Formats: sequence, C-alpha cells, structure tokens
Amino acid sequence: MAADRRSRLIRELAELVQTLQQQQRETDVDAVLRELTKSAVKSMPGAQYAGITIATRDGKVRTASATNSYPFLLDQIQQRHDQGPCLSAAWEQHVVRINDLTLDDRWPAYCREAVEATPIRSVLSFQLFADHHSMGALSFYAEQPNVFGDEAAELGLILATHTALAWNTLRRDEQFRSALASRDIIGQAKGMIMERFKIDAVQAFELLKRLSQNSNTPLVVVARQLVEAEHAD
Repeated sequence: MAADRRSRLIRELAELVQTLQQQQRETDVDAVLRELTKSAVKSMPGAQYAGITIATRDGKVRTASATNSYPFLLDQIQQRHDQGPCLSAAWEQHVVRINDLTLDDRWPAYCREAVEATPIRSVLSFQLFADHHSMGALSFYAEQPNVFGDEAAELGLILATHTALAWNTLRRDEQFRSALASRDIIGQAKGMIMERFKIDAVQAFELLKRLSQNSNTPLVVVARQLVEAEHAD
C-alpha cells in the first residue's frame, strides 16, 4: 500500500512539475511556490502546514511560501535565535525531524519560543538547495507530537526532490529573463551614447564601464539611470 502511494505521488508530482514548467513564463515565481507548497502539504500524511524557508549566509531568513501564518512565525523565531530545524536542514543536514518541540534540546532558544508562540509540536524539514550564498528548505508542521515517522521522511524526500527540481527551473528562467532585461537596458544606453557622442559600440560600452567603475555602481544600474534620465528630459 505504501509503495503504491509513493508511486502515485511520484506520478502526480512529475505531472505538477511538468505543468509548472510549461506555465512558468506566464506565472510569477511567488504563485508557483504557493502552488508547490499547497501540493506538498496535501501529499504529506499528518501535515497540517508547510512552508519554504530561504536563508542567506549573512543570517537573513525569510519565508518564500507558506500555507499558514505559523511557518512565517517560526522562521522569524529562527532568525532571531540563528538556529532551528529549517536552518539545520538547509546548511548542515538533508533531513531534520522534531518529534516533540517540548522535549527537543538541539535548539533550546528556538524550541522554547516556538512552544510559547505556536501550537506546533512536530516538524519535518528537508534541504531544497544550498550554495555559497543562500539555501532553501521545505518544512512540514503538525500541532500534535510524534506525527512524522520514517514513512513521512521517505515521502518528504520525494516531495523535496520534485519541489527543488521545479524551483531550480524557475530560478534559471528568472535569471535568464533578468539577464535579457539587463542586456536590453545596456543596449539602449549604448545606443544613446553612440548617437549623442558619435562614437562606435565598443567605445560606448567602454564609456559605460568607466562610469560604472568610477561610481562603484553595477553596469546595468548605470545604464538604467542613463536611459531613465534620457526619457525624463
């Protein structure tokens, strides 16, 4: 029975990822993350809430998506104390499970405030991605203790894998669109400089680079400022 459920879950998730990949150009990233999170919590037995946490190396923590206010609150607690299951899952381990927040002693400050501020008692967190700058974790929550067993951890790994796949596709697409937009704005700025100063494309780009270096401002920002100033005249 468990094997059949896992097979069905894998098929459903694969179909969801394919659908999201086909629709991503027309759908904003936040909306897709919300859909992924809602789908994940429905597929996890015993889970009442789910959330996706993003953290950076400088200690900032934010909730990228959540099905309830509790994941947001728990992420704020993690940031305050710089500890918690989502952060550990993302930076140190692939899977972190809390059977009972009232008894767990791995993150004492986090657990104490989480118990005081929320009814959450069971937590199951999975790493989505981790690089030099940031990380992501998918977490499931329940108000009763001892909700997530070994089967839940196995199912969660499947959910996290497919969520990570969909997210990586979204991130690549977003980066690609950002790169295209940057290229376009730089091209506009170059064209303006070429026309105004009667110079060629190479000289115009060198001038943009010099402006960027002298002002310690990213090239695309300098280009955007020039274009906006031209349109304001």
